[in-house]
Amino acid sequence: MIRAVKGTRDILPPSSSVWNHVEAVARAVFRSYNYQEIRTPIFEETQLFLRGVGEETDIVTKEMYTFPDRGGESLTLRPENTASVIRAYIEHRLDQLPGLQKLYYIGPMFRRERPQKGRYRQFSQIGAEAIGSPSAMVDAEVIEMVAEVLTRCGLTGFSIDVNSVGCPACRPKFIEALRQRLESVAPQMCGDCQRRATTNPLRVLDCKVPEDQPIIDALPSIHEHLCADCAGHFELVKTLLSDRAIPYEVKPRLVRGLDYYTRTTFEFTHGALGAQNSILGGGRYDGLAEQLGSKVPAPGIGFSIGEDRLVMSIEETQPDTARPVLDLFLAPLGPAAVRHCAALAYDLRKKNTVVEVGADGRLKRVMETANKLAARYVLIVGENEMNAGAYALKDMASGEQTTVTREQLLARF
Repeated sequence: MIRAVKGTRDILPPSSSVWNHVEAVARAVFRSYNYQEIRTPIFEETQLFLRGVGEETDIVTKEMYTFPDRGGESLTLRPENTASVIRAYIEHRLDQLPGLQKLYYIGPMFRRERPQKGRYRQFSQIGAEAIGSPSAMVDAEVIEMVAEVLTRCGLTGFSIDVNSVGCPACRPKFIEALRQRLESVAPQMCGDCQRRATTNPLRVLDCKVPEDQPIIDALPSIHEHLCADCAGHFELVKTLLSDRAIPYEVKPRLVRGLDYYTRTTFEFTHGALGAQNSILGGGRYDGLAEQLGSKVPAPGIGFSIGEDRLVMSIEETQPDTARPVLDLFLAPLGPAAVRHCAALAYDLRKKNTVVEVGADGRLKRVMETANKLAARYVLIVGENEMNAGAYALKDMASGEQTTVTREQLLARF
C-alpha cells in the first residue's frame, strides 16, 4: 500500500472544517484591516532564499527542498513566504501604488525538518506583510491584528513575547560582544551552536536545546547595545500595545530564525502545543527589499501563523469546533418519497441550508443514521405526509416533533 510521504498528511473531515473556519476568520480580520490577498508561486529561484532568508540559517543549511530543473536552474520549494512577497513587491513595482501595501497569504510551505507534534515537512501558513512604513504604529497594529485573529478563532490563553533585535547601526556591536563571550562557552554547547558561534552568533540565541539555555541566558543582552533610535522605537511599540491593553512579555533572547529581521520581533505561544509551543512569529525587515535588489527602500513588518499548529490548539481546547453542522436530515419512507425529498433538498440548499437526504429504509434505521450524523432536525417524509402536504419535523436535541408545510419549512430554514 502506498502511504503519504513522511512529514506530510491528509487533512480529513471533521478536521478540515476547523481549517475552513480558521481561514474564514483570518480572511475576515484581514479585510477589516484593509489587507488584500497575494498568491505567489510554490517554488522560486534558490537565490531568493539564500539572499533573503540567510545562508547560515537552519532553513537554508538544513531544511530547504532544492532541486535543479531540466534547464539546470536551481529551484526551491518555498520554505517561507516573506521573501516571495517582497520579490513580487519589487518585480511588480507595488511601491508605485498609493499608501501602505498590506498583503496576506494562505498556503503550503516546505521544510525538511524532523516531524514532531504540529510540525510537518509540508505545512500551511497564514501570513501578512505591511510594506512601506518604518513606523512603530504599524508594528503594534500588526501584533494587534494577530491577537484578533486568534481570539476570533476562539483560542484563549496564548502569550505574546516581544523584543527588538536592533538595526544595522547597532546590531554589529552586539554581535561582536556575543562573539567574544561565545569564544569561551561555545565548546560546552551543542554542535550547531559551536558552528553558529563562528558563522552567525545571533543564531545561537535561537537554539532550542534545553541544555544550552542556562548558557544562553548568561550571554549579553541586545538591550544593552540598542541605539537611541531602536530603543525609542521599541519603547513606542510597547506603549502602543499597553494602550490597547494587549498583554505581552519582553524576551531579550527572542531573535527568530531568519536573518532579515530588524528592530521589532514577536512570537505567540500556547500551552496546548507542549515544549515546542510557538503558534506564530514575525518581525520587522526594513532592509530586505534592498537585499533582494530593490533600489527603493521598502521597510516592512510581517508574520506567519503555523496553521497546522493553530488548528491543533483549537481542536485540543475546543473539540466541538470540529463537529460539522447538519441542519436537516430528510428521511424518505418509500421510493416516491426519495424523489420528493430530492426536489425538496434542492430548494432548501438554495437557501444555504445544510441538508442530507437519507436512503429509503425503515424509520428506525433512518433515525439512527440521522443521529450518528448529528443532524439538528429530521424531516420524515412518507406517503401520508406527501398526500397531506405536511411533514413531521423532529428536533433531535429536545425530541419535540411538530408538523410543518413545505412553505413553513422553507421559511424556517
